[in-house]
Amino acid sequence: MLNVLLCYNIGNMITVERKDSREANENLLRRFNRRVLQAGVIAKAKAAQRHTKPISKTERRKAAIIREQRKAEKTMQIRMGLAKSR
Repeated sequence: MLNVLLCYNIGNMITVERKDSREANENLLRRFNRRVLQAGVIAKAKAAQRHTKPISKTERRKAAIIREQRKAEKTMQIRMGLAKSR
């Protein structure tokens, strides 16, 4: 009995079914991986990981001020001998 290759993409779910009962697992896995790459699921997931929510100019300024203050404190501690330098 020969089944037709069935591949479909529902949202982020990709399914690949066997052509027949004698098909090797490696072939099935290779076809599945190819379908995943073609659908771009991995690329979308990586892009979502790298995406950062845009912040306002005032928030960026506040963060920069805090960074500068911490840096100044650290350099002062290093000069006084209270902290180790890298």
